Amino acid sequence: QVQLAESGGGLVQAGGSLRLSCAASGGNRYAMGWFRQAPGNERQFVAAITSPTLTSSGGHTYYRDSVKGRFTISRDNAKNTVYLQMNSLKPEDTAVYYCAGGTYCSGYRCYDLSAYDSWGQGTQVTVSS
Repeated sequence: QVQLAESGGGLVQAGGSLRLSCAASGGNRYAMGWFRQAPGNERQFVAAITSPTLTSSGGHTYYRDSVKGRFTISRDNAKNTVYLQMNSLKPEDTAVYYCAGGTYCSGYRCYDLSAYDSWGQGTQVTVSS
């Protein structure tokens, strides 16, 4: 069973940056994603990346609209680690961020929680105004 462990959360001022890491052990997952959940809200998709394919050496990446241009997801397959670089952070980015792993997804399927079967414990990100 794949186990995921997030790190890198913390408190940052608006406009600042953080980089989240998610280390996977016990296997690989084709799709790796980041989700977030603020108090009283549902868990929402943030970004996802798939494994390299014949048509995409770096894998396919997906982002929710509100983080496009600010967040970048990447993965180091040799280290079984996925990263989420978050720049120009806003108070509305405050949430617990969860790493997720899935066997396969493509397109909008990668935005869906049900595409993922492995989850980390979450790391808190707080952006002050």
